[in-house]
Amino acid sequence: MQATAPASDRTRLRRRPERGRYDRETIHAILDEALVCHLGFSVDGQPFVIPTTFARVGDQLYVHGSAAGRTTRALATGIPVCVTVTLLDGLVLARSAFHHSMNYRSVVVLGRAVPVVDRDEQLAAFEAIVEHVLPGRWDEVRWPTEQEIRMAISGAICRCTGYKNIVGAVRWAAEHEAARQEV
Repeated sequence: MQATAPASDRTRLRRRPERGRYDRETIHAILDEALVCHLGFSVDGQPFVIPTTFARVGDQLYVHGSAAGRTTRALATGIPVCVTVTLLDGLVLARSAFHHSMNYRSVVVLGRAVPVVDRDEQLAAFEAIVEHVLPGRWDEVRWPTEQEIRMAISGAICRCTGYKNIVGAVRWAAEHEAARQEV
């Protein structure tokens, strides 16, 4: 059952649409629980999908990379991106291998990457990423040095715009598991 409608036809779930959710509460919960996102983008016709850390702050999604890395340099140009997070909730095993499956929740965000250039926003986003991975850790570590800020923060954090272009959160429901066991 869909909580709200998709933002556009482009973001509408086509296969098993009854399993899709488009409400902010569900999407935020999945983003907040996941520790790794996969960042998809294309450079010169070559697609890349890179695992990285991220954090959600309100309706802003921040991804982290290396200031010297190809990913961050490419994202800084404002290219289209696809950010995906997946939470694996369980394996569904059946008597037939054909009917094996997985219970998972996922979010797909379509948008553009925009480099974060404001130093205060960079530091706030970096803190959010550290806190997302391990809550309370920011208060236990020393403040980043200027060199660390240049290397790991300045130019290394991008904000994903187009947050409204969320494909949706998908939950493979318990009835799916029950149906598999009957096979």
